[in-house]
Amino acid sequence: MFATIQKWGNSQGLRIPKALLDGLGICENDRVELIQTSDAITIKKAAAAAHRTLEERLIAFYGKPIEEIDRIQGDGEIDWGKPEGQEQW
Repeated sequence: MFATIQKWGNSQGLRIPKALLDGLGICENDRVELIQTSDAITIKKAAAAAHRTLEERLIAFYGKPIEEIDRIQGDGEIDWGKPEGQEQW
């Protein structure tokens, strides 16, 4: 089976026939993994991403235990400084 690389916006795209995707159990919007070797590109169905809790995401983002993450205190507004652009107030 052959296909042609075509312009797709500012990128290049490759249309994969539905029969081929159906045979692999890949559907629209499924994540795939692209693996580059010296003369080939392999497309594999990606494993489902594990669900992460908010706490796990915060730890990954800040790179430290949840107890060490500084919290914003107070009920008032936060002063972000003077307007810098064309903000409308």
